[in-house]
Amino acid sequence: MLLEIAIGDAYGAGFEFSPVEKIETYNDLTAYHGHDLGIPAGNYTDDTQMSLAIAELLIDGVDWTRENIAQKFVECFKRDVRFGYSNDFFAFLTSIENGDEFIKKMKTQSTRNGAAMRSAPIGYIQNIDRLLRMSKIQAVLTHNTEIGIKSSQAVALAAHYFIYNIGSKSELTTFVTKHTKFHWRDDWSGPVACSGEETVNALLTVLKESSSLRDVLIKSVEFSGDVDTVAAIGLGIASLSVEYDSELPNFLYEKLENGAYGKQYLQELGKGLSCLRTR
Repeated sequence: MLLEIAIGDAYGAGFEFSPVEKIETYNDLTAYHGHDLGIPAGNYTDDTQMSLAIAELLIDGVDWTRENIAQKFVECFKRDVRFGYSNDFFAFLTSIENGDEFIKKMKTQSTRNGAAMRSAPIGYIQNIDRLLRMSKIQAVLTHNTEIGIKSSQAVALAAHYFIYNIGSKSELTTFVTKHTKFHWRDDWSGPVACSGEETVNALLTVLKESSSLRDVLIKSVEFSGDVDTVAAIGLGIASLSVEYDSELPNFLYEKLENGAYGKQYLQELGKGLSCLRTR
């Protein structure tokens, strides 16, 4: 899952809020493209970094508290400062030193998609009630609103659905709607804003309409807008299901960044995450 999240993130980052002309010309799965704000081609963004933070917490088995989660968010950012965060959140993370400061100073009334973009690893939690509680706890740190919490739970549930082979992709939206008690759409069209609700709607649409991982990437980017988030969580979740043809162009693996927290680290951490199914 984590490697695919990073691939989707890095591919989508080249098209995040880009002009439609760029998407129509280059969204053909032949190369990574640099972000218009200067992120190099093949590099992932905040979507992957925050998913890594959640995954590390799950693998380490630490108490799932606001304090531990906040500390991990700060730790992951400080050890590997990278762009992709909103300007305000980047400045906030730069200005603080630890989780205690995070909790004291963070403004939490956001309906954006930050809590949702990092929730896919929570799908490995077997008990759905526990999954919902954990998704909520991590969401309220930054997005203590109904849609912030529900979107976090929806992404975790979508991952859980395929990890534990609960049903076919055609019934995914019904499953997510049932357990979040929120009406989600799987017929999204048009640009995707940095919105928890729009991101989940676009995600469910892509997962329903795609038959391969290639489809997931291309269709996610075709929306335009905050496409790296849709592509990241979409590819990460779709990679868990045999309903999607898994073949992807080699360059997506070969050209993905491989620094201290790059491709090799993601692969090893992903193995640890998969082991959670047997705990």
